[in-house]
Amino acid sequence: MDYTQLAPDYIRAIAPYQPGKPISELERELGITGIVKLASNENPLGASPKAIAAARAALDEIGLYPDGNGFALKDALVQRYGVKHEQIVLGNGSNDLLELSTRAFLSVGDKVVYSAHAFAVYALATQAVGATGITVPAQAYGHDLEAMRDAAVTQGAKMIFIANPNNPTGTFLSGDALRDFMTRLPADILVVLDEAYNEYLPAECCYDSISWLQEFPNLIISRTLSKAYGLASLRVGYAMANPQLIDMMNRVRQPFNVNSMAQAAAVEAIKDTDFVQQTFEMNRRGMQQLTDGLRKLGLEYIPSYGNFVAFRIGGATAMYRRLLELGVIVRPIANYDMPDWLRVSIGLESQNDKFLAALAQIIGEK
Repeated sequence: MDYTQLAPDYIRAIAPYQPGKPISELERELGITGIVKLASNENPLGASPKAIAAARAALDEIGLYPDGNGFALKDALVQRYGVKHEQIVLGNGSNDLLELSTRAFLSVGDKVVYSAHAFAVYALATQAVGATGITVPAQAYGHDLEAMRDAAVTQGAKMIFIANPNNPTGTFLSGDALRDFMTRLPADILVVLDEAYNEYLPAECCYDSISWLQEFPNLIISRTLSKAYGLASLRVGYAMANPQLIDMMNRVRQPFNVNSMAQAAAVEAIKDTDFVQQTFEMNRRGMQQLTDGLRKLGLEYIPSYGNFVAFRIGGATAMYRRLLELGVIVRPIANYDMPDWLRVSIGLESQNDKFLAALAQIIGEK
């Protein structure tokens, strides 16, 4: 018997998400050391020392279940953003929140709009509940908000996913453009605004989406502590929305979906604004270093507002494999309909240097 046939058609059709290759796997495959991983948009500084200390202290209560409501973490978010406890739902990373939004509000046959070249999980989360995804062509590798609105309205979509900045292309939508989009969108279409890379925005690009929650009760804002806060392995995310939406998301949320160490670390990470500022400044320097290097090599890249940059190169698959042989892990993005592109995360100065040197070596070998 083929037991896969017991699953619904829409589940069997899912192509699982492929995470970045870990250092340990490459070490086993190639027998090399000194590997630089610039594939998963992780914080090369790690996490705040205060967050790490809090996680260690939480180990003393490892035998107890975590606070299922996450009171202390929600309270830290309340103090930081001025929202209410009932406007927050916690997630096992922001991926969990994207899935909670589809599980709470979508049924088989419902329609969801997202952009081409946008985060792969939008399509996966949509397909996992039997909903139908509508991919809108990108505009300069980013979101075409007007086309997305038209598609949602004319095709009867129930939800729209928007990433800002977008992963993997790094493109950015201004606050004015987003607010105008929300103003002209029917109130019965939910918008999930994925701001996983929000902390990397320069001051001139920052906008206050949280202040829109009162005006737009159909808005769900998703954020993570995996990127700028450096808690990727602990998996902590949060979403903010009107209490009615949060109530529905909590009904499908798994109990204890954020563990005690993650909650404790997250509380201190949110408070440590100096560490986040250090991360931001390091990222700006690294972005300049990488884009300068790509220009010198004559390679096209997409200006990015995240902690990564996508660049076009001939034979991207072969280039990716050759970089692996030289001890540098980047991310191929052919699955985003960008077969000639690779994405590289911003690392420490020495890591960026190693990537650029390896890239120059490979180009010289052609």
